[in-house]
Amino acid sequence: MAWTPKQPAPAQIDPAAAHRLAATGEALLLDVREPEEHAEVHAPGSLLVPLGALGNGDLDAVRAAAGGRLVLAVCRSGTRSQTATELLNAHGVPTVNVVGGMRAWLRDGLPAHRNDLPAHRDECHCGGAI
Repeated sequence: MAWTPKQPAPAQIDPAAAHRLAATGEALLLDVREPEEHAEVHAPGSLLVPLGALGNGDLDAVRAAAGGRLVLAVCRSGTRSQTATELLNAHGVPTVNVVGGMRAWLRDGLPAHRNDLPAHRDECHCGGAI
């Protein structure tokens, strides 16, 4: 049996570092969950593009929104964002997976908007949906 090298896993970032990069505008925070999940709770400034939409033409929209910045993919727990990271990287969009997703984001006490309202005193400057 011949040995075949395994593809390396996409790079990952912890939620606190992702928040810092997104908050300073150095990276685009891409939420790949469904609209209902995003409406329930999401990170400020995140752009909603459900995972299923990435394969249906929204890939170019994400590329344009990123404007050459690194994309940070986030979902509920890190599974869908891992898939999105692999897909985007395969299409030349530099992307990193946010480990633990929004569950870890919230557990770490990072800013979040619940039911489209800020959970902290900051205003919602959410990217919305494409």
